[in-house]
Amino acid sequence: MSASPAARRNILWLKMGPAALGTFGFLGFLGLWQMVSTFGIVDPRHMPPPAAVFERFAANFAYTEFWVATGHTLRAWLLGVLISTAAGLILGVIIGSSRVLVRATHSTIEFLRPIPAVALIPLAALLFGPRLGSELMIIIYACFWIILIQVLYGIADLDKVALDTARTLLMTFPQRVRYVIFPTLLPFLMTGLRLAATVALILAISVELIVGTPGLGQEVAFAQINGSAPAIYALIITSGLLGIGINTLMRLVERKTLFWHESVRGGKAA
Repeated sequence: MSASPAARRNILWLKMGPAALGTFGFLGFLGLWQMVSTFGIVDPRHMPPPAAVFERFAANFAYTEFWVATGHTLRAWLLGVLISTAAGLILGVIIGSSRVLVRATHSTIEFLRPIPAVALIPLAALLFGPRLGSELMIIIYACFWIILIQVLYGIADLDKVALDTARTLLMTFPQRVRYVIFPTLLPFLMTGLRLAATVALILAISVELIVGTPGLGQEVAFAQINGSAPAIYALIITSGLLGIGINTLMRLVERKTLFWHESVRGGKAA
Protein backbone atom coordinates (compact mmCIF):
# COMPACT_ATOMS: atom_id res chain seq x y z
CA MET A 1 0.00 0.00 0.00
CA SER A 2 1.52 3.30 -1.10
CA ALA A 3 1.86 6.17 1.34
CA SER A 4 -0.45 9.17 1.07
CA PRO A 5 0.91 12.49 -0.27
CA ALA A 6 0.85 13.95 3.24
CA ALA A 7 2.84 11.00 4.60
CA ARG A 8 5.37 11.32 1.77
CA ARG A 9 5.77 15.03 2.52
CA ASN A 10 6.34 14.23 6.19
CA ILE A 11 8.97 11.61 5.32
CA LEU A 12 10.68 14.04 2.94
CA TRP A 13 10.67 16.74 5.62
CA LEU A 14 12.21 14.37 8.17
CA LYS A 15 15.01 13.65 5.71
CA MET A 16 15.55 17.18 4.43
CA GLY A 17 14.32 19.26 7.39
CA PRO A 18 17.61 19.70 9.31
CA ALA A 19 19.56 20.47 6.13
CA ALA A 20 16.88 22.90 4.95
CA LEU A 21 16.77 24.68 8.30
CA GLY A 22 20.55 24.92 8.33
CA THR A 23 20.55 26.39 4.82
CA PHE A 24 17.82 28.90 5.67
CA GLY A 25 19.67 29.89 8.83
CA PHE A 26 22.92 30.45 6.90
CA LEU A 27 21.17 32.48 4.19
CA GLY A 28 19.38 34.50 6.85
CA PHE A 29 22.68 35.24 8.55
CA LEU A 30 24.20 36.40 5.24
CA GLY A 31 21.16 38.59 4.57
CA LEU A 32 21.42 40.18 8.00
CA TRP A 33 25.16 40.71 7.53
CA GLN A 34 24.54 42.37 4.12
CA MET A 35 21.84 44.61 5.56
CA VAL A 36 24.02 45.72 8.49
CA SER A 37 26.86 46.61 6.11
CA THR A 38 24.73 48.19 3.36
CA PHE A 39 22.68 50.48 5.59
CA GLY A 40 25.69 51.54 7.61
CA ILE A 41 24.44 50.12 10.90
CA VAL A 42 28.06 49.13 11.36
CA ASP A 43 30.77 51.02 9.49
CA PRO A 44 31.58 48.98 6.31
CA ARG A 45 35.25 49.64 7.01
CA HIS A 46 34.84 47.51 10.13
CA MET A 47 32.26 45.06 8.75
CA PRO A 48 32.60 44.78 4.97
CA PRO A 49 29.79 43.14 2.97
CA PRO A 50 29.81 39.33 2.55
CA ALA A 51 30.71 39.55 -1.15
CA ALA A 52 33.99 41.34 -0.39
CA VAL A 53 34.86 38.89 2.37
CA PHE A 54 34.13 35.76 0.36
CA GLU A 55 35.98 37.22 -2.62
CA ARG A 56 39.08 37.58 -0.43
CA PHE A 57 38.44 34.15 1.09
CA ALA A 58 38.48 32.54 -2.36
CA ALA A 59 41.50 34.58 -3.44
CA ASN A 60 43.51 33.28 -0.47
CA PHE A 61 43.60 29.81 -2.02
CA ALA A 62 45.88 31.14 -4.75
CA TYR A 63 48.45 32.53 -2.30
CA THR A 64 51.37 30.37 -1.20
CA GLU A 65 51.63 32.38 2.03
CA PHE A 66 48.11 31.32 2.99
CA TRP A 67 48.86 27.61 2.65
CA VAL A 68 52.18 27.98 4.48
CA ALA A 69 50.41 29.75 7.36
CA THR A 70 47.71 27.09 7.46
CA GLY A 71 50.39 24.41 7.52
CA HIS A 72 52.17 26.10 10.46
CA THR A 73 48.92 26.25 12.42
CA LEU A 74 48.05 22.62 11.73
CA ARG A 75 51.58 21.51 12.61
CA ALA A 76 51.39 23.16 16.02
CA TRP A 77 47.89 21.74 16.50
CA LEU A 78 48.90 18.19 15.63
CA LEU A 79 52.09 18.14 17.70
CA GLY A 80 50.34 19.67 20.69
CA VAL A 81 47.48 17.18 20.58
CA LEU A 82 49.78 14.16 20.16
CA ILE A 83 52.16 15.12 22.96
CA SER A 84 49.44 16.09 25.43
CA THR A 85 47.47 12.92 24.67
CA ALA A 86 50.49 10.67 25.19
CA ALA A 87 51.46 12.44 28.42
CA GLY A 88 47.91 12.55 29.78
CA LEU A 89 47.26 8.90 28.95
CA ILE A 90 50.50 7.55 30.45
CA LEU A 91 50.36 9.63 33.63
CA GLY A 92 46.62 9.11 33.97
CA VAL A 93 46.99 5.33 33.90
CA ILE A 94 49.88 5.41 36.36
CA ILE A 95 48.13 7.77 38.80
CA GLY A 96 44.67 6.26 38.44
CA SER A 97 45.94 2.74 39.07
CA SER A 98 47.20 3.68 42.55
CA ARG A 99 44.95 4.98 45.33
CA VAL A 100 47.99 6.47 47.04
CA LEU A 101 48.95 8.45 43.93
CA VAL A 102 45.35 9.58 43.37
CA ARG A 103 45.20 11.03 46.88
CA ALA A 104 48.73 12.44 46.73
CA THR A 105 48.17 14.28 43.42
CA HIS A 106 44.54 15.34 43.89
CA SER A 107 45.24 18.77 45.42
CA THR A 108 48.00 19.53 42.91
CA ILE A 109 45.81 18.63 39.93
CA GLU A 110 42.88 20.63 41.27
CA PHE A 111 45.16 23.64 41.76
CA LEU A 112 46.86 23.56 38.35
CA ARG A 113 44.14 22.57 35.92
CA PRO A 114 41.86 25.63 36.43
CA ILE A 115 44.71 28.02 35.53
CA PRO A 116 43.79 29.48 32.11
CA ALA A 117 46.34 28.50 29.49
CA VAL A 118 46.11 31.98 27.91
CA ALA A 119 47.45 33.43 31.17
CA LEU A 120 50.71 31.63 30.43
CA ILE A 121 51.16 33.20 26.99
CA PRO A 122 53.47 35.99 28.28
CA LEU A 123 55.62 33.35 29.99
CA ALA A 124 55.74 31.26 26.80
CA ALA A 125 56.74 34.32 24.79
CA LEU A 126 59.48 35.09 27.29
CA LEU A 127 60.82 31.52 27.23
CA PHE A 128 60.54 30.68 23.54
CA GLY A 129 59.83 33.89 21.67
CA PRO A 130 57.82 33.82 18.40
CA ARG A 131 58.63 30.16 17.72
CA LEU A 132 56.84 26.82 17.73
CA GLY A 133 57.80 26.20 21.35
CA SER A 134 55.47 28.97 22.53
CA GLU A 135 52.49 27.36 20.85
CA LEU A 136 53.35 23.88 22.08
CA MET A 137 53.77 25.03 25.66
CA ILE A 138 50.29 26.58 25.75
CA ILE A 139 48.55 23.82 23.79
CA ILE A 140 50.13 20.99 25.78
CA TYR A 141 49.40 22.66 29.11
CA ALA A 142 45.70 23.11 28.31
CA CYS A 143 45.09 19.79 26.56
CA PHE A 144 47.10 17.69 29.02
CA TRP A 145 44.61 18.37 31.81
CA ILE A 146 41.65 17.55 29.57
CA ILE A 147 43.13 14.16 28.67
CA LEU A 148 44.38 13.41 32.18
CA ILE A 149 41.02 14.08 33.85
CA GLN A 150 39.16 11.97 31.30
CA VAL A 151 41.60 9.09 31.80
CA LEU A 152 41.20 9.32 35.58
CA TYR A 153 37.42 9.28 35.17
CA GLY A 154 37.71 6.22 32.95
CA ILE A 155 39.84 4.33 35.44
CA ALA A 156 37.48 5.28 38.27
CA ASP A 157 34.69 3.67 36.22
CA LEU A 158 36.47 0.30 36.09
CA ASP A 159 34.57 -2.82 37.01
CA LYS A 160 36.08 -3.85 40.34
CA VAL A 161 35.13 -7.48 39.78
CA ALA A 162 36.98 -7.54 36.46
CA LEU A 163 40.01 -5.91 38.06
CA ASP A 164 40.02 -8.39 40.95
CA THR A 165 39.66 -11.24 38.46
CA ALA A 166 42.67 -9.97 36.53
CA ARG A 167 44.71 -9.90 39.74
CA THR A 168 43.53 -13.41 40.63
CA LEU A 169 44.72 -14.61 37.24
CA LEU A 170 48.12 -13.10 38.09
CA MET A 171 48.05 -10.71 35.17
CA THR A 172 50.97 -8.31 35.03
CA PHE A 173 50.34 -4.55 35.13
CA PRO A 174 50.80 -4.16 31.33
CA GLN A 175 48.35 -7.03 30.79
CA ARG A 176 45.76 -5.45 33.10
CA VAL A 177 46.16 -2.16 31.24
CA ARG A 178 45.69 -3.83 27.85
CA TYR A 179 42.80 -6.19 28.62
CA VAL A 180 40.93 -4.51 31.49
CA ILE A 181 41.81 -0.84 31.94
CA PHE A 182 42.22 0.40 28.38
CA PRO A 183 38.90 -0.91 26.96
CA THR A 184 37.05 0.78 29.82
CA LEU A 185 38.77 4.15 29.64
CA LEU A 186 38.84 4.33 25.82
CA PRO A 187 35.42 6.04 25.49
CA PHE A 188 36.51 8.62 28.06
CA LEU A 189 39.84 9.08 26.26
CA MET A 190 38.15 9.64 22.90
CA THR A 191 35.83 12.24 24.40
CA GLY A 192 38.82 14.03 25.91
CA LEU A 193 40.71 13.83 22.63
CA ARG A 194 37.82 15.37 20.73
CA LEU A 195 37.59 18.25 23.20
CA ALA A 196 41.36 18.72 23.29
CA ALA A 197 41.57 18.87 19.49
CA THR A 198 39.20 21.84 19.37
CA VAL A 199 40.90 23.62 22.27
CA ALA A 200 44.32 23.07 20.66
CA LEU A 201 43.27 24.84 17.45
CA ILE A 202 41.85 27.81 19.37
CA LEU A 203 45.03 28.17 21.40
CA ALA A 204 47.33 27.74 18.39
CA ILE A 205 45.68 30.64 16.58
CA SER A 206 45.56 32.72 19.78
CA VAL A 207 49.30 32.32 20.42
CA GLU A 208 50.06 33.14 16.79
CA LEU A 209 47.96 36.29 17.05
CA ILE A 210 49.46 37.50 20.34
CA VAL A 211 53.05 36.25 20.22
CA GLY A 212 53.55 36.41 16.45
CA THR A 213 54.50 32.81 15.74
CA PRO A 214 53.94 31.86 12.08
CA GLY A 215 50.40 30.73 11.26
CA LEU A 216 46.87 31.94 10.61
CA GLY A 217 46.86 34.03 13.78
CA GLN A 218 49.92 35.93 12.59
CA GLU A 219 48.20 36.53 9.23
CA VAL A 220 45.22 38.02 11.09
CA ALA A 221 47.59 40.34 12.92
CA PHE A 222 49.20 41.40 9.62
CA ALA A 223 45.78 42.05 8.09
CA GLN A 224 44.86 44.19 11.10
CA ILE A 225 48.06 46.22 10.78
CA ASN A 226 47.33 46.75 7.07
CA GLY A 227 43.76 47.79 7.83
CA SER A 228 42.26 45.10 5.56
CA ALA A 229 38.94 44.14 7.14
CA PRO A 230 37.99 41.68 4.33
CA ALA A 231 41.26 39.80 4.90
CA ILE A 232 40.59 39.62 8.65
CA TYR A 233 37.09 38.23 8.17
CA ALA A 234 38.29 35.81 5.49
CA LEU A 235 40.90 34.39 7.86
CA ILE A 236 38.33 34.16 10.65
CA ILE A 237 36.08 32.13 8.34
CA THR A 238 39.05 29.93 7.46
CA SER A 239 39.71 29.30 11.16
CA GLY A 240 36.06 28.44 11.73
CA LEU A 241 36.03 25.99 8.83
CA LEU A 242 39.21 24.37 10.16
CA GLY A 243 37.48 23.97 13.52
CA ILE A 244 34.46 22.34 11.89
CA GLY A 245 36.71 20.04 9.87
CA ILE A 246 38.73 19.00 12.91
CA ASN A 247 35.62 18.35 14.98
CA THR A 248 34.09 16.29 12.15
CA LEU A 249 37.32 14.32 11.75
CA MET A 250 37.54 13.60 15.48
CA ARG A 251 33.92 12.45 15.59
CA LEU A 252 34.64 10.10 12.68
CA VAL A 253 37.71 8.72 14.46
CA GLU A 254 35.63 8.35 17.61
CA ARG A 255 32.93 6.36 15.81
CA LYS A 256 35.47 4.14 14.07
CA THR A 257 37.40 3.50 17.27
CA LEU A 258 34.34 2.86 19.41
CA PHE A 259 32.37 0.82 16.86
CA TRP A 260 31.91 -1.83 19.55
CA HIS A 261 30.64 0.59 22.21
CA GLU A 262 26.92 0.85 22.95
CA SER A 263 26.91 4.62 22.45
CA VAL A 264 28.00 4.14 18.82
CA ARG A 265 26.00 0.98 18.09
CA GLY A 266 22.96 2.77 19.48
CA GLY A 267 23.49 5.69 17.07
CA LYS A 268 24.41 8.20 19.74
CA ALA A 269 27.50 10.35 19.97
CA ALA A 270 29.89 9.36 22.71
